[in-house]
Amino acid sequence: MTKSLPPEYYQLLEELQAVDFLLVELTLYLDTHPGDQQVIAQFNENVEKRLKLRYQFESKFGPLQQYGNSYADSKWSWHSSPWPWQV
Repeated sequence: MTKSLPPEYYQLLEELQAVDFLLVELTLYLDTHPGDQQVIAQFNENVEKRLKLRYQFESKFGPLQQYGNSYADSKWSWHSSPWPWQV
């Protein structure tokens, strides 16, 4: 049985996925255009945006990553949140 999740869960997850996609694309561009300062600035702005979104998501719905990439809460709820591919 899948537990019911609030609309905000899906909204934040979608925003994170969009920023992740953009960061991958910017990384690929910068691999071939390493001197493009405008794109480097755009990349760094989106890294900051992703960090804020991740913090917002994890503070409400639990960790997104494991192995030291996300903080653990006091209940070690890593296993209780739905995995991104389950929603």
